Amino acid sequence: MAEYKLLLPSMGEGVMEATVITWLFNEGDTVKEDDSVVEIATDKVDSDVPTPVSGKIVKILKQKDEVAKIGEAIAILEVDGSGDAVAEQPQESKSHAEVQTEIPQLYKEEVKELEKPLQNYAPQEFSGEIYLSPLVKNIAQQENISESELQSIKGSGLEGRITKEDILAYVAIRGNSKPAEVVQTSTPVASPMQVSAPVAVPVKVGEGDEIIQMDRVRKIIADSMVNSKRISPHVTSFIETDVTNVVKWRTKHKDIFEKREGEKLTYMPIFVKAIVKAIQDFPLINVSVDGDKIIKKKNINIGMATALPDGNLIVPVIKNADQLSLSGLAKAINDLAYRARNKKLRPEDTQGATYTISNVGGFGNLMGTPIIPQPQVAILAVGAIVKKPAVLETKDGDVIAIRSLMFMSHSYDHRVVDGSLGGMFLKHVHDYLQNWDLNTEI
Repeated sequence: MAEYKLLLPSMGEGVMEATVITWLFNEGDTVKEDDSVVEIATDKVDSDVPTPVSGKIVKILKQKDEVAKIGEAIAILEVDGSGDAVAEQPQESKSHAEVQTEIPQLYKEEVKELEKPLQNYAPQEFSGEIYLSPLVKNIAQQENISESELQSIKGSGLEGRITKEDILAYVAIRGNSKPAEVVQTSTPVASPMQVSAPVAVPVKVGEGDEIIQMDRVRKIIADSMVNSKRISPHVTSFIETDVTNVVKWRTKHKDIFEKREGEKLTYMPIFVKAIVKAIQDFPLINVSVDGDKIIKKKNINIGMATALPDGNLIVPVIKNADQLSLSGLAKAINDLAYRARNKKLRPEDTQGATYTISNVGGFGNLMGTPIIPQPQVAILAVGAIVKKPAVLETKDGDVIAIRSLMFMSHSYDHRVVDGSLGGMFLKHVHDYLQNWDLNTEI
């Protein structure tokens, strides 16, 4: 018999570690190839880890609630074979430069943790020779840590990368020494990023009040929402759209499509198609901000805010939505929504969104003011479709008719999206939906 180290596999770009939620087998249990043996959680999604071999679990190395790094052994299995050598999952050896090239700048690690407020912010510029996740880079900038200091920090992450814990430990040690004197060579200018520290409001717990502890996902959502409002000055524009043609077209095709494809035809593929067309008209909506740089994204990946049965929220991503037909969008959307609600999403399914849509109409709401998912710069909310009397212009004059109307609200980051761009983008989405061609093929 031989030992086999079960390693935590890669969970997609930017995911460097995961927390063990629960083991599905115990030490001494026999598992078969492809059995899911442990449930793990990242800051993006929960998922299972299957074993690539059959054997007996002789040692669990990471217990419940412990954190494991990508590529770290989480269990030892006894498998058929001979010799005393420990078998491991094959892994390609990649240089730091290769890894650096593979992981896009803004998706190395999405910031899912509320950073402390920026005080006396003095931005540091880093050459890029050291891999820094956005979270670690933000901490380094906040603490005015130079690149030479970063090079002295021994990283505990994969391939020696500096983790959040590494840099916070360094800050704690560094805080015990006198900071280096900064010589001003010019008149200091107040940074626009300086903000006041938030003041916590005391909460009284009265008799009969129930205290509900936030779960892990709710904490992540809470931190992300507060973080986004701190980073991005939000502006929201509204428009009411006549979607009568869209409703008629879907009514005509939904039964045919379900019979042909075995899939439901919802309104979401139509909304996404209109958004994609508007992004192609205004590509500066499809951007992210990195300091004083605007990163215009090549791909159009649409995030789709999805409510989960437990009341939490997740945003699976339709990759390369501009390359999909209406039928392809319908299938991709249905697949992501189903897997989201049944906890079957993979970590990569929630990464890389460049623009997001939220369907608040699914809850009967007319409109909302959605919060931008970082590092995107805009998000669209679509409201409930309601039949109302509306004034129509005809060649014989104005008439009142019953039409299907829907509000849309577009929140955008005023650092890089002004009212003209944000408003024109919304108007183009409106136009594509209001003028939907009833002869469109599915």
